[in-house]
Amino acid sequence: MEISLKNQVAVITGSSSGIGAGIAKSMSGSGATVVINYPYEGALDQANAVLKEITDKGGKGIICQCDVSKEDEVIKMFQDVVSQLGTVDILVNNAGIQKDSPFTEMTIDQWNAVIGVNLTGQFLCAREAIKEFLRRGIDPAKSVACGKIINISSVHEIIPWAKHANYASSKGAIRMLMQTLAQEYGAEKIRVNSICPGAIQTPINKSAWDTPEALNSLLTLIPYNRIGQPEDIGNLAVFLASDFSDYITGASIFIDGGMTTFESFSTGG
Repeated sequence: MEISLKNQVAVITGSSSGIGAGIAKSMSGSGATVVINYPYEGALDQANAVLKEITDKGGKGIICQCDVSKEDEVIKMFQDVVSQLGTVDILVNNAGIQKDSPFTEMTIDQWNAVIGVNLTGQFLCAREAIKEFLRRGIDPAKSVACGKIINISSVHEIIPWAKHANYASSKGAIRMLMQTLAQEYGAEKIRVNSICPGAIQTPINKSAWDTPEALNSLLTLIPYNRIGQPEDIGNLAVFLASDFSDYITGASIFIDGGMTTFESFSTGG
């Protein structure tokens, strides 16, 4: 089964590193023109490096700075993309941060920062994407769908996570946002789904895998006994953006090596 996203424009937020970069590379490899979003000037070099890797392989893309928690910046990003590339066909709401703390010590700034990027950012980007989908309508030369939104959530939309109340709350809310949009815009043939990664080897969780001891401890939670890679998420994102998944909407798809089967109960708990 060869999946093609040819002639489609994919905006991938937070794609200058980690899971987002993996998704951008996978979508480019399937023919999409990718928009590599980075949040601040300090990430410009990373964004350029991802774009160079893509263009060196014959892919197409642009980079775009935008803090997804800021409404004016999100609006401008979508305006710029439509101006330069004509439209948006696919949105991957990937940008996310962590600001970890014991709950009684968590500051309002830590709470607001995580909710702002992880949840409000997905709301703002989805809103602008859906406006563009509805303006353009269905282009059968590209896809049977009017538009595709893929939210990057987490296993922590269902697994509580002590000392990460802001992060877990944002991911739980993403599930309801995703399902509500899938319900509201299904009749317009706009598909909305979530990918829920488990442990993926990226800079955001480096402390969990960068030593043999840490990695071995992490693997006690994963029945499949390996840590995930960004391309694992990228492969699923490509499928969800394609017409092969046209009857999938409103779904949270867990890609976690079995983490949500609760490995600690494998010997009876």
